[in-house]
Amino acid sequence: MLRGAALRVLRSGGAGTPRFASGSAAASELRRRLEKELEDIRGAGTWKSERIIASRQGPHLHLAGGGAERILNFCANNYLGLSSHPEVIRAAVEALEKFGAGLSSVRFICGTQSIHKDLEEKIARFHQREDAILYASCFDANAGIFEALLTPEDAVLSDELNHASIIDGIRLCKANKYRYKHMDMQDLEAKLQDTQKHRLRLVATDGAFSMDGDIAPLREICQLAQKYDALVFIDECHATGFLGPNGRGTDELLGVMDKVTIINSTLGKALGGAAGGYTTGPKPLIDLLRQRSRPYLFSNSLPPAVVGCASKALDLLMESNAIAQSMAAKTQRFRSKMTAAGFTISGKDHPICPVMLGDARLAAVMAEDMLSRGIYVIGFSYPVVPKGKARIRVQISAVHTDEDIDRCVEAFTEVGRKHGALP
Repeated sequence: MLRGAALRVLRSGGAGTPRFASGSAAASELRRRLEKELEDIRGAGTWKSERIIASRQGPHLHLAGGGAERILNFCANNYLGLSSHPEVIRAAVEALEKFGAGLSSVRFICGTQSIHKDLEEKIARFHQREDAILYASCFDANAGIFEALLTPEDAVLSDELNHASIIDGIRLCKANKYRYKHMDMQDLEAKLQDTQKHRLRLVATDGAFSMDGDIAPLREICQLAQKYDALVFIDECHATGFLGPNGRGTDELLGVMDKVTIINSTLGKALGGAAGGYTTGPKPLIDLLRQRSRPYLFSNSLPPAVVGCASKALDLLMESNAIAQSMAAKTQRFRSKMTAAGFTISGKDHPICPVMLGDARLAAVMAEDMLSRGIYVIGFSYPVVPKGKARIRVQISAVHTDEDIDRCVEAFTEVGRKHGALP
């Protein structure tokens, strides 16, 4: 019996050899279609390559096969520089040693440790909300909330440029769906008027939009929500930790913390950079999510090391707002110098600084040329951004020095002139 199994392995090319159902007409047709689609992506200049990093995340990187040269990193979501902070790393190691590598389970079976409850309490306290619930990612948090909260009697009103995870989460729910024009308060009001027949109305928006670096007009959104008796939901992935006087996000920045009902955000950007997401808001909502939210009920618990990272990051943030406050000057330095050089930078006063180029090929070629000058940036094109809106998205971190920023601007200026993006 064993001999027969061994012979079958040998005839198939060995245990480690890729196997394909080449004899199947359906499999052959699938391969042909996939290869054609991939070739179309390459032909359109929108192919997304993955650069291999051979060091920890930070303002300086080593790339695999890149020798000893350190590369300046300007495209990570490491806003506060905490993903390599020694105290954050130490907290992860301590949690790993004490609580193990993982839970091998979901939360309600045998996957809840004391550190999970402690972190949820800390998140709620940081956002000044009643309770919080952890997820494997904010994508999961967004996938889990709308379906659990909204019914066919309800309506959700979503900004047309909301993150893909919000869009996908809304698709999963049975509520009546409305899209309003990006940050257009007249259109939002018209949609709120149209939805008065529904039982509950939820306005959903990114707090800070990740592709353009613009900030939602939350004051006006909350005023309209109050006028039409609606609730407000915000995704704070690109705001938590560094927007607002204490880094609590766009609701703190714009003075509407008491008017936003639900916040979803991430632990994988400013708060340690490992992974994980969460929902925070009214306790009855959080209790319902523990009972009904499918990504929570059917996904493994966050690994202890990840929990340790995020918990320490929040400790550092609540002890002092100095790191968060350092972002403003660095962001302004980059934006003003790039604008003076002749580039168009989208958004306003946010460390996401999209260098607008329009052409997908130009964005890709310039990003590669920047790398040859020791600057790590990535070109963004369709379908990540709309067609004709290609850009290189630069992201400023609290651990970038003024010299780092100036070097990046100089490289952009050289490359921009070389490729005709500047006169």
